Amino acid sequence: MLGASVARADLKLCNATSSRIGVAIGYQDPKGWATEGWWNIASQTCETLLKGKLGSRFYYVHAVDYDRGGEWGGTNMMCTADKVFTIRGVEDCMRRGFKRTGFFEVDTQNSNDWTIRLTDPGDSGGKGR
Repeated sequence: MLGASVARADLKLCNATSSRIGVAIGYQDPKGWATEGWWNIASQTCETLLKGKLGSRFYYVHAVDYDRGGEWGGTNMMCTADKVFTIRGVEDCMRRGFKRTGFFEVDTQNSNDWTIRLTDPGDSGGKGR
């Protein structure tokens, strides 16, 4: 099958910054809300966060700049942990022993796949497709 290609459907994040970053995501699936992290993504590289056709329209992202400090966050509060984690539910984070962290919303517009691009502060592009 020369020339045949398989359509990929994933949620990816590209780190277009000059720093190493750590990324956590939040989403809703048939079992309810979940947060997962941390993906460590080198400068100028991309990583697949979720494989397969996207099951939700909205995903939530929180990222930390390891080299210069700072973060990409938002007003959607979800649970995170310091080490690698998968957490079910977004309620009572601190009571359950987790951190309460602000995530920004990504609207995939019901696409089957989506790429989020994080850029350095001041660069155009920001957090988009």
